[in-house]
Amino acid sequence: MEIKACILQLRLQGEMIIDLVAGVTESTARWKPDQGSWSILEVLNHLVDEEILDFRQHLDHILHKPTQPWPRIDPQGWVKEKGYQQRELAQTLDNFRQARTESLQWLLTLTSPDWQASFELPWGRMTAGDMMASWLAHDLLHARQIIELRYQYTVYESQPFFVDYAGEW
Repeated sequence: MEIKACILQLRLQGEMIIDLVAGVTESTARWKPDQGSWSILEVLNHLVDEEILDFRQHLDHILHKPTQPWPRIDPQGWVKEKGYQQRELAQTLDNFRQARTESLQWLLTLTSPDWQASFELPWGRMTAGDMMASWLAHDLLHARQIIELRYQYTVYESQPFFVDYAGEW
């Protein structure tokens, strides 16, 4: 795994995530298809916290602090605990841009990371390479989630009309 390729992919995926919400209003960003789902705003705030408190911090931990306790996180709990749904969309996007920029700058300091460096977790061994690959994949999972929410909102807002002619989702 080449660090420069990872940095480029994270930069482009960050831009893609921001582009996916272009034109989304505050009310659309807060819309949920059901109570069990996240809104676009919640997804974006999750990405901000994951950027700062999960992937960057945990990759640094594996590479540079393997003897210290693993920093605990609560991504599901943070949604309500931190009031993601009550935040402003523009500020959230700014927070994501800033957090991603800081991550990219930090990653640039890793000239030759040891992707095999590892940390033993209750569920198994996590290597630095596993963490980096997961970070890259995490963006894509949430980009897909944002697209799904935008599709569901289009279906909802188009009622009583149908989107069947567009093709099968």
